Amino acid sequence: MKNPVLTPSMPDALASGLAASYTGVLSFMAVAEELSFMKAGHRLGLGRSAVSRNVQRLETQMKTRLLQRSTRNVALTPEGEMFYELSRPGVEQIMQAMQQVHELQDGPARGQLRVCSTIGFGRRIVGPLLADFYRLHPGIDVELILDDRITDFTADRIDVSFRNGRLADSSIIARQLAPMEMMVCASPAYAARHGLPETLEDIERHACIQFRLGLGGLYEWEFMEPPAGDERGSRRVRKLMPKGSRIYSDPELVVGALRDGLGIAQVAGYQVAEDLRAGRLVRCLDAYAPQGRAHYLCYPSREHMPMRIRAFVEFYVRRVSGMRAELGLPPA
Repeated sequence: MKNPVLTPSMPDALASGLAASYTGVLSFMAVAEELSFMKAGHRLGLGRSAVSRNVQRLETQMKTRLLQRSTRNVALTPEGEMFYELSRPGVEQIMQAMQQVHELQDGPARGQLRVCSTIGFGRRIVGPLLADFYRLHPGIDVELILDDRITDFTADRIDVSFRNGRLADSSIIARQLAPMEMMVCASPAYAARHGLPETLEDIERHACIQFRLGLGGLYEWEFMEPPAGDERGSRRVRKLMPKGSRIYSDPELVVGALRDGLGIAQVAGYQVAEDLRAGRLVRCLDAYAPQGRAHYLCYPSREHMPMRIRAFVEFYVRRVSGMRAELGLPPA
């Protein structure tokens, strides 16, 4: 259906509505139902004179008398009766909408959530916990999006995002779930044939399996160099881009290549924790493991947070922080 063409003699309905004071409409509705300025004021939490001024302002804007006033009585004019009957459904709908939005903030958790996670973390940690989350919060539905790119909360309409590593964006709220341990791994068969690197310089002599990030670049391996002989406790970050033609854009395929003995790779602890416990993989270069990385749960703001987001955040903070074995972390 096409919108009608507006002419100077047919003002836009929205513009006309903005001209009429909403406080005046509410004051008029209360007076029309109570037939008393004083009772209407008590109902609205306003003084009698404030209610009277609001109604007078509305009548001036509408160029119509809505109420007949006397020293003792208040009555609706014919125009007032018509305006009351036509306005009441709209006002009731607005109040219902405000109440429903308020319930989303403070009532039972319900509604739709768009959640983004990196591919590997989403598959191994976030996704498997959803069944328990649904049992606790059956009124919430989650759309889980797996993407290794940095989340744009506004453009992608994301409510909550899981991120790994170090966070540079100070405009978002980030709750740390757990430390993120990075380790260099290989299969026992590969280690038996080729040995394992003992220093960072040894890496270039090994077949290195690479991970291509969502934006197209290759993941840069990160390490902490041990302190120099004349330094006490000072360690320097060192990044390496190993040479390797075995490249995958899916972290699960990287782990699969490790199991198949195709080389070594630096991976997150949650990706290989089960394989390490089962002996399918071994780790090395622990003395050079990077520090300061973590798993985070991020959202745009703490203010006016709907219950569905609050429930999701608290559930995952509680559950993931206790999954040390699954994250490849030592017991607390």
